[in-house]
Amino acid sequence: MADTIRVEERGESVARIVLARPPLNVLNIAMLKELCDAVDALSQRPRLRVLVIAAEGRVFSAGVDVEDHVGDKVGPMIAAFHGLFRRLADFEPVTVAEVHAPALGGGCELAAFCDLVLASEEATFGQPEIQLALFPPVSAAAFPYFVHGKKTLELMLMGERVDAREAKRIGLVNQTWPAEHFADEAASFVERLASKSGVALKLAKKAYYAGIDVPFRDALDRAERIYLRELMASRDALEGIDAFREKREPRWDDA
Repeated sequence: MADTIRVEERGESVARIVLARPPLNVLNIAMLKELCDAVDALSQRPRLRVLVIAAEGRVFSAGVDVEDHVGDKVGPMIAAFHGLFRRLADFEPVTVAEVHAPALGGGCELAAFCDLVLASEEATFGQPEIQLALFPPVSAAAFPYFVHGKKTLELMLMGERVDAREAKRIGLVNQTWPAEHFADEAASFVERLASKSGVALKLAKKAYYAGIDVPFRDALDRAERIYLRELMASRDALEGIDAFREKREPRWDDA
């Protein structure tokens, strides 16, 4: 049984992992292992369409525990932390971060690495590792793909926070809402997302990441193969077209 996270079921199509290690949801080795185990378990659910990563308390996460950066703990800590991101990189359902409060260091990386990021206007984001003469490897590897221009370097080199609106402007966040409406708006967003065909969501995500680091022609070839060989071989694609032509609501295979 997990001690530092909660896994909440929202039917078969949506699950939530809630960081529950107050007051700061600091990510220590034990918590990272629980997160890895939860992602492993959820990856076995074929009907899951959306995984939400959220947090309770006054901070989304203040990052990885500094106490795990010393001595013999550094190697296991990096293995556990990066193991979580390797799992998320292979995770087929869409991942959504719901960030209601500050997300710093490893907490910022965890939120931003999700496919979509929803934020309260009270949330802030930052990579303060440079203050300790460190740098964030996940940010260095992943952020350049979705953060505009050289903002990744600014976040890494300055170690300063940005608010939710600035995070949205630079590509770190998808949607922001006032704090008093955040829970309802985020829930509505996830509900609309989860109403889509599960196979279409997974294959659209696969096509996006298949082409993210290659030239356009190669990316288009990869997306085309996924579209023709996988998506168009699915019942949902045919159902979606038929429902549109027949002017009715579609009935997805994994509904």
